[in-house]
Amino acid sequence: MPETNTNRPKILLGQTLAFDGSPFDTGVDAARYERRGAVAVVDGKIAKSGNADDIRNHFPDAETVDYGGYLILAGFIDAHVHYPQTAMIASWGKRLIDWLNTYTFPEESKFGDRAYADDIAGRHLDITLTHGTTTVASFCTSHPESAEAFFAAAKARNMRVAGGKTCMDRNAPDTLCDTPQRAYDESAALIAKWHGRGRAVYAVTPRFSPTSTPEQLAAMGALWAENPTTLMQTHLSEQVDEIEWVKSLYPTARDYLDTYEAHGLLGPGAMFGHAIHLEDRERDRLHEAGAALIHCPTSNCFIGSGLFDMGGLMAAGHLVGLATDTGGGSSFSMLRTMAAAYDIAQLRGTALHPSQLIWLATVGSARAMRMAHQIGNLEQGLEADLTILNLASTPAIAQRHAMADDIWEALFPTIMMGDDRAIADVWVAGTRVEKL
Repeated sequence: MPETNTNRPKILLGQTLAFDGSPFDTGVDAARYERRGAVAVVDGKIAKSGNADDIRNHFPDAETVDYGGYLILAGFIDAHVHYPQTAMIASWGKRLIDWLNTYTFPEESKFGDRAYADDIAGRHLDITLTHGTTTVASFCTSHPESAEAFFAAAKARNMRVAGGKTCMDRNAPDTLCDTPQRAYDESAALIAKWHGRGRAVYAVTPRFSPTSTPEQLAAMGALWAENPTTLMQTHLSEQVDEIEWVKSLYPTARDYLDTYEAHGLLGPGAMFGHAIHLEDRERDRLHEAGAALIHCPTSNCFIGSGLFDMGGLMAAGHLVGLATDTGGGSSFSMLRTMAAAYDIAQLRGTALHPSQLIWLATVGSARAMRMAHQIGNLEQGLEADLTILNLASTPAIAQRHAMADDIWEALFPTIMMGDDRAIADVWVAGTRVEKL
């Protein structure tokens, strides 16, 4: 739980890393690194960041927190999670459909119980905070209680989050199925209660085309059109057999993406998880529409989905975020997720630079969630969600860190081998989070 905040300015001293642009476009020159850096925080927002001496001169009466050689950067942003799958993470891996039927649907059926949903929602957010993640975009379950629990837990921790009731009206147990009208009505009520209140953003959430009829997708498209400041999140082209299933359910659709596009579920603010096996038309339309693709590398490995084309999609100008996809993903850690993204890119012939990996987990995910004007960087006016990294958190990492010639060599071992031990501190909206 966050500590009580005060209005007194604070200065966090340490190494700092921010971005003036995308390292996918301009390389490491996009990064702004200060060896003796600082971040000034006033009223929960970043007032200034840069050289430590300059910051201290601007705020001579500020309270100072000295992190020494630790690295201060924006809090990690996990752009695609399933908080109801927290308790079943790392369940023995099967293919997607078997995995859903064996593990996911039975667990999600429990979330009509508000007390159970409250427990798991709080557990998920506490675990993510210990891993340096300050924002998540989460699928809830089809029970409104699960969305209520998620937003309430985030409010108690003052976290900026996105989430929504997951809508399904076929190919799932009766305990999880709703109807097009119920999905619309219950989602609309949740939007009215939570969207834009405090740090909450609602995401219209059809699970994916196989578990929604055309009528339900149309209802979700209508709801999104009526509430254009909400997000829309779903899944797209995760596995080859899933794509064949979609073709059998929607025989007149041009491709998987068309099942969403035809029902008003494509445009800015749409976030498509996975997007591995895209056809040329789909790639072109996603880019043209300004939709975001969310890369979930640990999940793609764990369930055997395939290799996301980070190099090709970024070169084509796509909007890409990064995510754990817990519990399909096998880790709550965005560090572990960055490492998996590196591995997958290598298998496709692209070596992602440390600057690109950190950018994806912060600015990239913020852009994908349409929150770059609020979080994801060390910029004046952004909300002060911060993660403090110990770049020598284990003996194995420390011995490699000692040989580093620059910040990238110092940071890369933590990306590849780090875990929650690398998270020295976390700040949410300018308030230091108590150790959990």
